[in-house]
Amino acid sequence: MKKALVTGADGFIGSHLVETLVRSGVEVRALCQYNSFSSWGWLDQSEYRGKFEVILGDVRDPAQMRSVAKGVDTIFHLAALIAIPYSYQAPSSYIDTNVHGTLNVLQGALDAGVGRVIQTSTSEVYGTARFVPISESHPLQAQSPYSASKIGADAIAYSYHSSFDLPVTIARPFNTYGPRQSARAVIPTVISQLLSGRTTLKLGALSPTRDFNFVQDTCDGFLALAACDEAIGQTVNIGSGGEISIGDTVRLIADIIGVNIEIECDEQRLRPANSEVERLCCDNSLIKSLTGFSPRYSLKDGLQATIEWLRQPDNLARYKADIFNV
Repeated sequence: MKKALVTGADGFIGSHLVETLVRSGVEVRALCQYNSFSSWGWLDQSEYRGKFEVILGDVRDPAQMRSVAKGVDTIFHLAALIAIPYSYQAPSSYIDTNVHGTLNVLQGALDAGVGRVIQTSTSEVYGTARFVPISESHPLQAQSPYSASKIGADAIAYSYHSSFDLPVTIARPFNTYGPRQSARAVIPTVISQLLSGRTTLKLGALSPTRDFNFVQDTCDGFLALAACDEAIGQTVNIGSGGEISIGDTVRLIADIIGVNIEIECDEQRLRPANSEVERLCCDNSLIKSLTGFSPRYSLKDGLQATIEWLRQPDNLARYKADIFNV
């Protein structure tokens, strides 16, 4: 890999991936969503500014995707709408961005002769686990418009491999967390509320379990798959192989910060009953056998790093702890 395109480079995982690639000596073209402020999202604050190329655009535009794909040998496609609560309100926009956007990126890659495409999936496509740990053969269950759109995007990606021999790998990370994650996710929601002085937390369901993975581990998993020819044409989980309930995660965060907490159920933070994913736990044996990849960060270490990042006043100021972020 000499030159890579990262779509969604202005976002949480995308910005970390850009920096990981730069540290690895890869020339990076970062596609950030067009806006009139010329903002690069999280890359505005990157210590690597000047060491990567930035293009403002939108994956929903097929002509631009043909243009940005030229001259790169690997595409990491991360651009997507990801907030599950907002997908209940605006499902059509999820189809436009996540399905049509993925189609445009794939066609651009095919036209440009790109050597490898890493399509970013999500563990949400599995829905509530029918068995654990969840392997790549687990049935797909669209329990939200978001997960339905990602199932569609993955299917389009696989079809381009099957139909046109495009070298595609579908990377399926489980619950990534860390610095820069949006406030709509539970871990930054909890940390930002506690660091803002609140000891009574407003949260949704506490019983669902998740397989949490620190963002650097997720990025390392992406790079490992991009370097693995045996992963072409496959869907591969990226996860720790462990699970913890939301409630226990909240208590662990409070313990690390050193505060006593009370929890209030906020009805607007609850998913519709049949949409809640009750259990996620990754079977990561395939990525281990293909690449030797294994997560390096424990949950406690990753949470400590995330808390320290949010302790910085400029970072905490970005989070509106008193508002539910859809």
